[in-house]
Amino acid sequence: YDKLPLLRQQLPDAYKIDPITDQYVFVKAAIQGVVREGTIAALLTSLMILLFLGSWRSTVIIAISIPLSVLTALIALWATGETLNIMTLGGLALAVGILVDDATVTIENINWHLEHGKGVIESIMDGARQIVQPAFVSLLCICIVFVPMFSLPGVSGYLFVPMAAAVVYALIGSFILSRTLVPTMAMYLLKPHDEEHHESKQGNMLARMQYRFEHLFADFRESYRNLLALAMTRRRLFTIGFLTFVLTSFSLVPFLGSDFFPSVDAGQITLHVRPPVGTRIETTTQLFARIEQDIRRVIARGELAAIVDNMGMPQSSINTIYSNTGIIGGQDGDIYVSLKPGHHATSDYVRTLRARLAKDFPGTTFSFPPADIVSQILNFGTPAAIDLQITGSNRQATEKYALALLRQMRTVPGIADARMQQSNEYPQLDFKADRARIAQYGLTERDVTNAVGIALAGTSQSAPNFWIDPRNGVSYAIVSQTPEYRMNSLESLLSLPVTNSNGQSQVLGALGSFTRTQQPAVVTHYNVLNAVDLYAATQDRDLGAVAADLQRLIEKNRKDLPRGSTIALRGQVATMNTAFDGLFLGIGLSIVLIYLLIVVNFQSWLDPFVIITALPAALAGIVWMLFATHTTLSVPALTGAIMCMGVATANSILVVSFARERLAAHADPVRAAVEAGVARFRPVLMTALAMIIGMAPMALGLGEGGEQNAPLGRAVVGGLIFATAATLTFVPVVFSILHGRAKAKAATRAAVATGEIYA
Repeated sequence: YDKLPLLRQQLPDAYKIDPITDQYVFVKAAIQGVVREGTIAALLTSLMILLFLGSWRSTVIIAISIPLSVLTALIALWATGETLNIMTLGGLALAVGILVDDATVTIENINWHLEHGKGVIESIMDGARQIVQPAFVSLLCICIVFVPMFSLPGVSGYLFVPMAAAVVYALIGSFILSRTLVPTMAMYLLKPHDEEHHESKQGNMLARMQYRFEHLFADFRESYRNLLALAMTRRRLFTIGFLTFVLTSFSLVPFLGSDFFPSVDAGQITLHVRPPVGTRIETTTQLFARIEQDIRRVIARGELAAIVDNMGMPQSSINTIYSNTGIIGGQDGDIYVSLKPGHHATSDYVRTLRARLAKDFPGTTFSFPPADIVSQILNFGTPAAIDLQITGSNRQATEKYALALLRQMRTVPGIADARMQQSNEYPQLDFKADRARIAQYGLTERDVTNAVGIALAGTSQSAPNFWIDPRNGVSYAIVSQTPEYRMNSLESLLSLPVTNSNGQSQVLGALGSFTRTQQPAVVTHYNVLNAVDLYAATQDRDLGAVAADLQRLIEKNRKDLPRGSTIALRGQVATMNTAFDGLFLGIGLSIVLIYLLIVVNFQSWLDPFVIITALPAALAGIVWMLFATHTTLSVPALTGAIMCMGVATANSILVVSFARERLAAHADPVRAAVEAGVARFRPVLMTALAMIIGMAPMALGLGEGGEQNAPLGRAVVGGLIFATAATLTFVPVVFSILHGRAKAKAATRAAVATGEIYA
């Protein structure tokens, strides 16, 4: 954009420059959407904290820590060479809910001590001392879950490692601030509980509303106490029922489907058109005009911004290399359709155009390559997400097998734009020279070749020549070529004069004969062998299900595969499977690393197991949320699952660490579990709600590119809802059961040691 005014100054006034397809518009809108989501999340989280704590002073302290933590992360990202993009900003938006946790737990714990009649300084010191270890362990648990993500292969690693780095940097900054700035601000802003409570009673209507909320919340917490006590009386039944529900939830996984990344509505459509191979560009121009008319009938005038045609081969080989629409010859062309803001779903227009264009223009192959930059990157330059590739040394046998497979491939549900990339029907004229006659006229085959090459292609290769403009010193290529209007038929070519260096001349038709043949329009090799690519896209079905059907089709036809040939399903499918393997391994490693980390910090094998019992519930919540919102499993969703592991563990640590303190005080596991659940009910609920509210804007997938991170937000929200319920109910019950058994075994061993009973 900065260069456009300068370019306009260098062109005649009659020229007009307008951007046609600009990915910057999509990228800018997506970044603005992520920033907006983070801002909304911060505001909603601050309001939630104000409602729970009932203190504007506490809310101000927590709210100030959010931008400072983000600023710390931005400095760290700059220091490590990262840029501000959709993924890093998405990581910061993802971290907003977690950033509140450290400051919220610190302030809430200080308020808890203030409620017990302590002074401000004493409450700050006691509160900080009480939570520093669980807070540090929680920080390590959340950060350690991202460690496996740094080993993600391929495009998944390039996309999500910056996001993970942004979250880790922000969390480290938040922890440091919660140990330094937050207590310092609390010393200056917070007051003893009696004074602040008196102020709230004398306050305005909002203060009275908050006071009423406190009473309602107290009743809610009492109901929770009764529910937890009831679960304690039927611990075995509750445990069996809870585990049955969690295990049953995983039966929904096959119904979720799987995609590499969610589709993104970028407001653009790219249509690749391939008329019969060998069609002249003049005929292609007329065809494109009729196709444009069909497009204008489908897309409403008020939503159509521009239609641009690009026909024929690019002039530059560089442009040909970077073309990702699958062009193979001069008959091919692309139609770029730009939609105005507020348009209907682009996928609906694509679905309608697929059906209409195939019906109105038989014999022409249509495909819709990805228009947005994200999908183009995920396709690695190929024009479709699915690439069924057959390689072999016998090209004719391989292509025959590929055509038979293509007919079956088109019957697979969810397959769209199925086509063969290669074609053997490109028309060709072969000239068979008569050597005796050429010699008779004193000519050579080289003379014939030079004459035909210069007439049809010019002298750019056979005799390159350049002219330097003395005004600017720029060299320009000088090419000599017969005008196309004089070489527009076979008769004109037969009349082409062939001359040697001695001036002897004869027309081309007298030196040989022409025959019409066909040749491959494009030749593809994979590991030296000839390759045939069957490209296809998906429509109204997830990529994983379509790939599974294609794999069964491959196995069904493997017996007919030509000897020495191989067949493989490539494209996004292979990359998706690799990424899924890495992410599933990452989830498993996250749980193991969290467990081992807590074992080291708690110096116990029992309590860390109690803590991670909330994690299966988190996975069940993710499954239910994806199922309820019709969201497929994808790399963002699995990344959200990894994120949820750390946050769910952090809340469980708060409950179990307090239960350990109460157990040491009175040695009653059931009583300690109930007291821990009730005492940590508010901070656990606050931190969970902060994360859920912070993820809500992302989960809704609003704005340009919002569909990409929506599965991540939904996974975190669903996982935290179930993980919070498990942390407040299932974890205390498991704690009481295991510590009750440990206490009974210890009592038995003591009795045996004292001789009260015999072993």
